[in-house]
Amino acid sequence: MSGHLVAGTLYELKTLVACWPAIALPLQRWRGRGVVVSERTEIVIESFPRTASSFAVAAFRIAQEPDQTIIAHHTHMPAQVLEAAHRGIPALVLIRDVEDAVISILIWKPHLSVSAALRGYIHFYEPLVPNRSGFVLGTFDEVRTDFGALIVQVNERFGTDFRPFEHTPEHLLRIGEEIEADFGSRADDLETLERMIPRPSALREDLKVELRARYRTEAADRLRRRAERIFQALVQ
Repeated sequence: MSGHLVAGTLYELKTLVACWPAIALPLQRWRGRGVVVSERTEIVIESFPRTASSFAVAAFRIAQEPDQTIIAHHTHMPAQVLEAAHRGIPALVLIRDVEDAVISILIWKPHLSVSAALRGYIHFYEPLVPNRSGFVLGTFDEVRTDFGALIVQVNERFGTDFRPFEHTPEHLLRIGEEIEADFGSRADDLETLERMIPRPSALREDLKVELRARYRTEAADRLRRRAERIFQALVQ
């Protein structure tokens, strides 16, 4: 079995397990990926990958300074959100248009097929549809342009008093530098960094053109339609 096939299979297994808190969260703690919800968590911020979650977590943390808020984030598992609802912990879920989200994760993880990425999107968001009242939903564009308004929504939904984020040039510069440093520490080479880091680049724009064509020809219509129905059910 090729390396790409193994990696793709492991990815799909992870997304299937990810909706079961009793299994997924202890496993994620053992793997040491992301920050898993606990009795000390003050808010959960979660999403399918490539949905401005790095920006959201950094912006939320900056907005609360000098206080240090305990945020559960970056497991990319619906189990994290379901567990937050079970515990009564405030939760913010981020979502992005299906096509853009899938293309972005394919840039980051080139070993995945279009269908595997679509199934990952479905496995993350579909379990959340029946639990829509348990979290605030923020779109990719809302996070990048008016994240403070989403924090206000969290306060209104959960009775919290988190301070809203202000999109000042200083804050945006700081977030950009933090994201660059974080991804730079994890990339083995420049091309990998350009694929990983969530910012515009010539390489990413070229890849988007190629992958958009693949998305529209390779993905099964039923998977696309299912993912789009889930997106509409959540945002509406």
